[in-house]
Amino acid sequence: MTHLPRVVLAAPASGSGKTTVATGLMAALSARGLAVSPHKVGPDYIDPGYHALATGRPGRNLDPFLCGAERLAPLLLHGAAGADIAVVEGVMGLFDGAAGRGEFASTAHVAKLLRAPVVLVVDASSQSRSVAALVHGFASWDPELRLGGVILNRVGSDRHEEMLREALEQGGGVPVLGAIRRQPGVATPSRHLGLVPAVERDAEAVGAVREMGELVRAGVDLDALLALARSAPPLADLPWDPAAEVAAQGGPVPGRPVVALAAGAAFSFSYAENSELLAAAGADVAPFDPLRDEKLPEGSSALVIGGGFPEVYAAQLSANTALRESVRALAAAGAPLLAECAGLLYLARSLDGAPMCGVLDAEARMTERLTLGYREAVALSDSPLAVAGTRLNGHEFHRTVVDPGAGPAAAWGWRGPSGPRTEGFTTPRLHASYLHLHWAGGPQIATRLLRQLSG
Repeated sequence: MTHLPRVVLAAPASGSGKTTVATGLMAALSARGLAVSPHKVGPDYIDPGYHALATGRPGRNLDPFLCGAERLAPLLLHGAAGADIAVVEGVMGLFDGAAGRGEFASTAHVAKLLRAPVVLVVDASSQSRSVAALVHGFASWDPELRLGGVILNRVGSDRHEEMLREALEQGGGVPVLGAIRRQPGVATPSRHLGLVPAVERDAEAVGAVREMGELVRAGVDLDALLALARSAPPLADLPWDPAAEVAAQGGPVPGRPVVALAAGAAFSFSYAENSELLAAAGADVAPFDPLRDEKLPEGSSALVIGGGFPEVYAAQLSANTALRESVRALAAAGAPLLAECAGLLYLARSLDGAPMCGVLDAEARMTERLTLGYREAVALSDSPLAVAGTRLNGHEFHRTVVDPGAGPAAAWGWRGPSGPRTEGFTTPRLHASYLHLHWAGGPQIATRLLRQLSG
């Protein structure tokens, strides 16, 4: 049994300010000298970047659709090793789950899997007494869920706070843990896919996180919140272990092959567990920045390019001709390549007219249409990522399209709202697709990639 103090930050709806409050809470607790383990419900890559700045630890995702419900508590314990408290930021509204699946993959679902108390962040800017009815509804909707407190956000004045507290006291049952005043300047900028990643903002992001921490420290009863987190019951699960996952696949490969991993501002979307599985499988994981580095890491024998914002940096990526030629040469030499979303665009001939690596016979371009959602995908052919027929759950999130030429076979098939769909590109040495995968949900990916090096 493991006793891990933990709390889930939720909200009635998106836009309530839970990212600001969750990140600020992580920063405020860290400033107290606590080791805070940061987590995010769902497939979000951007919020965990701010969580990492607030805590000095990797931001990690907890997603039952991508990883399996049975892995959620083990993944929490793995990420929280050595921590004093785990803070989990929810997704959307508290009870909003995967489309058509009821509560599955919702914040409420994850909180129950983790046996964690929930704190509801309420945007109080346009209400007073009605807040009691709202909180009562959320507290009574699911008797299996423990709503342990409320944080009132965007409170306008002392009188406004007094009215809100009086209403909630009359409603009874759910204590107010804090009231945070409106601070329009404390926010993170957005663009076409949501918040601007922390890695792109450098010192500005550090300052924003510090301001969030000060806001929470001034408005939240941290002692009461810690007492709530410490009231969470012990967990009987064992921590998730990448070495054990690899052992179940036959063990690591010998020789410590170098796997180049794209990183930096243009390719900042990556789950920490993916790299941990690669390392456990025997790889020497070597990050590089396609915006700055003119060649791949020395001795690279495989390449992994995750998601990010190459469309924002298309001109700079294109200008790095030496690296583009290095990637093309590695592919021509038969090295296994895995690319998802941003990586797919980078391997294309061009992106919005800017020359890219040219590994794929395809042109990529921005559109106005957002493609977003969970996918239950089936691999259509063998690739370095999967054997044909493998089923994996993934997530799409992009505003680009790829116009293929006479390219290789499709990577994935799934049934969408308008019928069957195929997507991506595969060869025996290449897998490139829009589908984002959390490798904890398919731990065989790491060992399969490395075994291609001796196959």
